[in-house]
Amino acid sequence: MLARLVLTDVRNHAALSLAPAPGFVILTGPNGAGKTNVLEAVSLLAPGRGLRRAPLSEIARADGPGGFGVAATLVDGVELATGALATAPERRVVRVNGAAAGAGALAERIAVLWLTPAMDRLFTEAAGERRRFLDRLTLALAPEHARHGTRYEAAMRDRNRLLAEPAPDRDWLAALEAQMAQHGAALDAARRRTVAALGEALVAQPAGAVPRAALALAGWGGDTETLAAELRAGRVRDAAAGRTLAGPHRADLLVTHVDKARPAASASTGEQKALLLGIVLAHAELVAVTTGRAPLLLLDEIAAHLDPARRAALFERLAPLGQVWMTGTEPELFAAAGAATRLAL
Repeated sequence: MLARLVLTDVRNHAALSLAPAPGFVILTGPNGAGKTNVLEAVSLLAPGRGLRRAPLSEIARADGPGGFGVAATLVDGVELATGALATAPERRVVRVNGAAAGAGALAERIAVLWLTPAMDRLFTEAAGERRRFLDRLTLALAPEHARHGTRYEAAMRDRNRLLAEPAPDRDWLAALEAQMAQHGAALDAARRRTVAALGEALVAQPAGAVPRAALALAGWGGDTETLAAELRAGRVRDAAAGRTLAGPHRADLLVTHVDKARPAASASTGEQKALLLGIVLAHAELVAVTTGRAPLLLLDEIAAHLDPARRAALFERLAPLGQVWMTGTEPELFAAAGAATRLAL
């Protein structure tokens, strides 16, 4: 969890410094005050593009010097920093204890999960959104997942470009496919471990205010040899398609409403949101038990969509999970949260 957070030229915040305590960190204020901007800044302490998936240049303050910075001190004293320089607005800079590092190094120090209103459509959107969601869940349990994902994607882009040439170099193709097979199999295996462990935790939960979900991974599965063979056999097909048609980038996370025995995509809007919340909560609990380190939870406008009884039940379940950041326009929605770090923006 964070002991200190400092933002410089992030969105509408020219300078903001917080010293959050363990437990709930509640950000309140009117729409447009910058509450979600703070959560986005915290989400950048994980590999990836943050909870909005915005280009780095968009995160920098519009009337600022051009760059931005997010710095945090963890409770164990580790210092993390990320951002972009004005001279290279789309190049991410990461530092761990003052030393330059890759974004993947962040996952070794802290796990960050989030739930935003934009994710309400997760079960009805394209498979890529669910895949990215699953990868964030997996990353919290396997920090090396980010490295495998980055190298797989890079090798696949190079292979796609090479296949577009009139006479692609076969040895180069084989080398790229070997990289894809190695890292792709690792991606698939880590995802399946996450789905299995989280699925067991979800099904074991008693029926209650939060519906139970069942998880499955579909679309592609296999080991290194399987993927290497599929890529080799699919060169002509992939060249014609202009993209790679086999591999873990074609996987999809399937979610079922257990108590009603139907796909999450067929559930009501409210049920879908509750299913998603249940998955995030069960995963946070799983991470805490498995790694001995509770993840940092970012919940944007979560309380506004729950009645008082469910809100109180949610806060009770969140309380043991360490540091939970929440936003809302109405401070009274968080009355049941009890003692908390509160900031009115």
